[in-house]
Amino acid sequence: MELALLLPVVAVLLLAVVQVGLVARDLVLVTHASREAARAAATDPAPGAARSAALASSGLDPQRLQVTVADRGAAGSRVRVEVTYRSATVVPVVGRILGDRTLHSTTTMRVEAADGPQGRRANAANR
Repeated sequence: MELALLLPVVAVLLLAVVQVGLVARDLVLVTHASREAARAAATDPAPGAARSAALASSGLDPQRLQVTVADRGAAGSRVRVEVTYRSATVVPVVGRILGDRTLHSTTTMRVEAADGPQGRRANAANR
């Protein structure tokens, strides 16, 4: 009889642990995506470079991901990238109780000088 009373509580606790693990994984992926997006924004002035880098590096759902690039100036200035992701809570029972979680990560990097048309090849040849 004690098992019949305790088993649902244990099952819900295990499901909660799994859900927390999934959200923690998403937080690590968002942090990594933010770093990669900042690196791309620091080296490539194209408007979509940061979002493309964030998506390529993380495997996060593009519908739930938002990338904001701010303060990008000339070489030597700093660029700030904020990645926001709405982490889905998909574990049965617990997901409905918790609801989706919004995760944020911000990274700042120094803007690098753009290579000329022969820049990378010329630098590699001089080594």
